[in-house]
Amino acid sequence: MFKRITLFILTNLAIMLALSVIFALLRAFGVLDASKAFGSYGPLMVMSALFGFGGAFISLAMSKWIAKWTTGAQVIDTPRNDTERWLMDTVARHANRAGIKMPQVAIYEAPDMNAFATGATRNSSLVAVSTGLLQQMQRSEIDAVLGHEIAHVANGDMVTLTLLQGVLNTFVIFFSEIIGRLIDSAMRGRDDERSGPGLGYWVTTMLARVVLGIFAAVIVAWFSRRREFRADEGGASLAGRDNMVNALRRLDRSEGSHLPEAVAAFGITPRPSGLGNLFRSHPPIAERIARLQGVQ
Repeated sequence: MFKRITLFILTNLAIMLALSVIFALLRAFGVLDASKAFGSYGPLMVMSALFGFGGAFISLAMSKWIAKWTTGAQVIDTPRNDTERWLMDTVARHANRAGIKMPQVAIYEAPDMNAFATGATRNSSLVAVSTGLLQQMQRSEIDAVLGHEIAHVANGDMVTLTLLQGVLNTFVIFFSEIIGRLIDSAMRGRDDERSGPGLGYWVTTMLARVVLGIFAAVIVAWFSRRREFRADEGGASLAGRDNMVNALRRLDRSEGSHLPEAVAAFGITPRPSGLGNLFRSHPPIAERIARLQGVQ
């Protein structure tokens, strides 16, 4: 746990440092006019896009490293046993049919049945499975789970989700700044000649960011649920519809996922949180099975 918290803090500090350096360079070259920082929307939009997309894409670029670190996943370089050879062969077969390069294949220690895929591009990805999944599923079911994860990669879900997150981050930052400025301006007296932002700006901006961030999370979760249906269809195409349905049924009887937050959206079995269905990254398994069986 301490290792994961430390990684989370260091990763976010690295992202903020990198973005701050880029932001400083843009100001130095005149792209952003610091003297108009509270009077011009052009520089504000540039800043919002820089931090909105920058953070999302830096996280994507680091996704494989973060996933390995947080889960303790061990990449299979040379198969040491029959299970690892079968995993490598199965992923290679699915990747070849899906038209992507062979992903890295890894195993991580966890009692729950789960798997995830991540990576910056379709041809530079990682597919990892838990030891619990290997121990509790039949190979035909694992075959379908691997097909599901390869479908995520082939569909470009990681990049698409990053683009969506970047757009939403940009608008959250931009509109929270606008709201903060409007409230700050309304709170100032006519004789107030301060050039910098006041307390009203800081408080309102932070509150607006929280509220708008919640709406953004709902949109991301909605998109995430839609891509799960596509990945299920991909898994069914690669490994057989019956195998995909059987795998989902077995997952439905499990205790749920314990993946770290950094890769939870790319796993296969996270349970709904107490915040409700709007924030689910995955649809209910019963609904996924019904879709695969053609039941509306």
